[in-house]
Amino acid sequence: MRSKLPGSKTSIFSVMSKLANDHNAINLSQGFPNFETDQKLKDLVTRAMNEGYNQYPPDIGVRELREQISLKIRSLYGKSYSPDKEITITSGATEALYAAITAFVHKDDEVIVLKPAYDTYEPTIKLSGGIPVQIQLKGDNYSVDWDEVKSAISSKTRMIIINTPHNPTGTILDKEDMLKLQEILSNTDIILLSDEVYEHLIFDSNEHQSASKFPDLSQRAIVCASFGKTFHNTGWKTGYCVAPEKLMQEIRKLHEVTVFSVNHPMQRAYAEYLKNADNYLGLAKFYQRKRDLFLNLIKDSRFTCTPSQGTYYQLLNFSEITREKDVIFAQKLVKENGLASIPVSVFNINEEDNRQLRFCFAKTDETLEKAAEILCKL
Repeated sequence: MRSKLPGSKTSIFSVMSKLANDHNAINLSQGFPNFETDQKLKDLVTRAMNEGYNQYPPDIGVRELREQISLKIRSLYGKSYSPDKEITITSGATEALYAAITAFVHKDDEVIVLKPAYDTYEPTIKLSGGIPVQIQLKGDNYSVDWDEVKSAISSKTRMIIINTPHNPTGTILDKEDMLKLQEILSNTDIILLSDEVYEHLIFDSNEHQSASKFPDLSQRAIVCASFGKTFHNTGWKTGYCVAPEKLMQEIRKLHEVTVFSVNHPMQRAYAEYLKNADNYLGLAKFYQRKRDLFLNLIKDSRFTCTPSQGTYYQLLNFSEITREKDVIFAQKLVKENGLASIPVSVFNINEEDNRQLRFCFAKTDETLEKAAEILCKL
């Protein structure tokens, strides 16, 4: 049997979560909260079920939810998207990313991927016959070398993928970055795929620079988002994407034959929940407190770091503890100390090892305190 993804390995998230389960370890590896979603939101789902919203919704999503998304984006980023023609509800952001890549990438098309990168981008590109063109982010702050990006563009470049706030590094693209990208892509027909699932998790009074905010970028951008990441319910697998009508038409063709439609009662609940903007605008403060608590708890440890600018991940450098490879150190940390994290090298070009581990701080204070106690003993 010929594999379509020869050499593809089991996800590092699956590997480390299994290790955590096997060794009864504290799991700060996989990106999910270990606290409950808002009871009000759960009650809205129950109400929707009891009101009979248990059959297929419209394939593109419940209109009330698409309307609320349109209002939110216009309020935050000044861009108007048509609920009917430019917004589609998806089975999590991963399906949105899959549909966007699959709809536009053809055999031998090139797609620029900034590394480290979320591990679904490249397999999806390859499944479509495309060629990932990898560019490594630079330095301790994982900045983009825009000259290198510009040089990587060829007549075969079909798409470029960005992710801000960035998983796994916790960095963000600022306004200057987005303007440089806009200049590079001007006068091209290159599609921009912007993964913005952590848009509301951004710290220290910084502002999220959505591709939707920039006129030329927004005309070529597919923006993907996640309710699960936003509202602490990753298991509900509900997300969405927005794009100009000409792009969305093609995405919807893939969406229809992949999942057809998405969980109906959850959509009804989110539509109601989004009416109160405080439900998402307060998340930055909530998660910054988590980040600051975690960093304060480990301030006397031998780890070093730059505070995360966004997401709910924090990179810690362990160079002062051991010269072991990050994968080896991460495995020993689980087996010998009972704490699971993610080694960052697996996301880099040629598995470049900067001796960094990624820790998820979307956890209860008690969990963070227990994890910090382990880290401070190393």
